[in-house]
Amino acid sequence: MTRLFKPSPYLDLAVIAYALLGAVVTYSAGRSVLAFLWLLSSIFFATNLPLSKPVKIVLSAFVILVVLPVVGIRNTFYLEIVTQVGIFAALSVGLNIVVGFAGLLDLGYVAFFASGAYLWGIFSSPQGQSFFHASWLPVPAWTFWIFLLLAVGVAALFGILLGLPVLRLRGDYLAIVTLGFGEVIRILANNLDKPTNDATGLNGLTNGPQGIAGIQGAPFSWVIDLLTRSGVAQVDLFKYQAVMYYLLVLGVIAVAITAAQRLDNSRIGRAWVAIREDEVAAQAMGVPLVKTKLIAFATGASFAGIMGAIFAARQLTISPENFNFNESVGVLAMVVLGGLGSIPGAILGAAVLTVLNLQILPALSQSLNELRNAGTIVLGYNLANLPSQFEPAKYQRLVFGLVLIIMMIYRPQGLIPSRRRSLELTQSEPPMPVVTEGNVG
Repeated sequence: MTRLFKPSPYLDLAVIAYALLGAVVTYSAGRSVLAFLWLLSSIFFATNLPLSKPVKIVLSAFVILVVLPVVGIRNTFYLEIVTQVGIFAALSVGLNIVVGFAGLLDLGYVAFFASGAYLWGIFSSPQGQSFFHASWLPVPAWTFWIFLLLAVGVAALFGILLGLPVLRLRGDYLAIVTLGFGEVIRILANNLDKPTNDATGLNGLTNGPQGIAGIQGAPFSWVIDLLTRSGVAQVDLFKYQAVMYYLLVLGVIAVAITAAQRLDNSRIGRAWVAIREDEVAAQAMGVPLVKTKLIAFATGASFAGIMGAIFAARQLTISPENFNFNESVGVLAMVVLGGLGSIPGAILGAAVLTVLNLQILPALSQSLNELRNAGTIVLGYNLANLPSQFEPAKYQRLVFGLVLIIMMIYRPQGLIPSRRRSLELTQSEPPMPVVTEGNVG
């Protein structure tokens, strides 16, 4: 996209006007799909067009830190979507380290997400007390910040435990083993429900398929106290708490992006690329395969672990169904859609598929239902006779599959490919010399 535009003050002004107009339209349009896409696209233009550096920084910060929270306070539906986008963006950046940088296909990535969620869910709810019979459980809410760091360590440990048995595997075999690892974690969470004899009625460590309820949220009490003293109505406190979760997710994404960029440009990042291209050649050049692969698994898993803890604190309840195989495939699709090895691509892929899943497909289903209820006739067919099974919201995975098929055919490098990946797919090999009778010998 940057090749189509040249840096100029007029381009800066055009993008600024586009972003401001999108903010105004989104603020006043209620739950408009087009208005919200307009606002999100302004972030993409601000970060990918050849604007001057001050304009990029100020405009991006204005939209992300000011416009989206203000719009979210007015309409929590928007804030719910951008927070979900942030959670999946962090997961995509983490998986991109494993798949995009190191070339290790991981189909069980959601297991690390589950480890962080269940860590905070068990110790911050009555579930842990009913299982361990410890008087110090549930833990105080302020320990949430400590458990964020613990979630990073626990998920990294799970990543190492996954990496050790699969060091000699690659390709399809690696994918099968990681898929099995993800399913093992989900089945364990589903089956650890052995009944206990206490009076709480809660079962086992994870409460099985019923899940864990009563999880404590993140301790934003100081914000609530400040708003209460400022005269904010009690009914609005939920909205401001949602803004705090959004800012927390945003902070984790900033750390994840910074870490991923530093690793990509480091010696470890170059070792990952060497392993991805040719393990035998990398090992011959002195790259320690065991250490380098384990660092990739542990680093990618740590981002998922911390987001799992935030997810549990935000949802206040978790169950094994939140961490099924489809979630791993969804995150992998986001990485592939955005571009393997591309950090901006992973974020864009997460944004596109999350908005498609949470807003566009449900909006299309709602519009179709309105037309069906009104008995609208299209090409001689009465939509009132259209079965409800044809609602677009029920075909998320089908739409995801079609999107990936189209991308693999027309743009295999992704929406925002990394420079290295783009060169690999577009650079042609030099032509072979033609041997004729005159030039032999």
